[in-house]
Amino acid sequence: MSLVTTQIADGIARVTLNRPDKMNAISLDMLDDVLAAAEALKDASDIRCVVLSGSGRAFCAGIDITSLSGLLGQDMEEVIIRRTHGTANRFQEFALAWRNLEVPVIAALHGVCYGAGMQLAIAADIRVAAPDTKLSIMEMKWGLVPDMGGMTLFPQVLRDDVLRKLIYTAEVVPAEQGVALGLVTELAEDPLTRAMTLAQQIAAQSPSAISAAKRLIAEAQSGTRESVLMAESVEQAALIGTPDQMAAVMRGMSKK
Repeated sequence: MSLVTTQIADGIARVTLNRPDKMNAISLDMLDDVLAAAEALKDASDIRCVVLSGSGRAFCAGIDITSLSGLLGQDMEEVIIRRTHGTANRFQEFALAWRNLEVPVIAALHGVCYGAGMQLAIAADIRVAAPDTKLSIMEMKWGLVPDMGGMTLFPQVLRDDVLRKLIYTAEVVPAEQGVALGLVTELAEDPLTRAMTLAQQIAAQSPSAISAAKRLIAEAQSGTRESVLMAESVEQAALIGTPDQMAAVMRGMSKK
């Protein structure tokens, strides 16, 4: 059984964590399958949006703590410190690979979203959760810290004191509170259906403008005022008059 499945239709890649008997807890093998799924989508020209979800009772229960025993006795310099994906290691790339895709990623959350699962979800552009979903930055429960790329992403959506509280306590947060904090974008009784609807709306837009918007948002989150203003101009100049932009104009005019 594949630990991660990908189905592509109408410009939407539906990527599913597929270890339902373990509530999609991330083993080392599953981590590599998640990385492979992201890598396969990186250069796919027919993809307009990605929807991440989990099979069975949960999105992801976090790291499979038993799998970490396989790391004991190994050289941590080699396993964790060595950069294998640019500025990141393989564990960090687990989440960052999805944020780095040129197309938007929507996470559909249900059941639980803990630890590694929360770091994967926070890498998505949009997070839709079922009302009874439980969320947690849970690493402290195991005497660990978030180390799968989340610490570059959590500060973008969480206030500093809130982030500290959630990390220090490993508190489990209900989805409704998650919306107020920024961990969740919106609630839906059927998060996967809602995520697919959003994906269809995104897939109907100009693909070049969507990719430009994602790059521009990333620049706005970390760049200087000068760099953001320049990025606005550069992205817009590259879009005006292109076939994608003219097609968008024609669609807009026909609806009008």
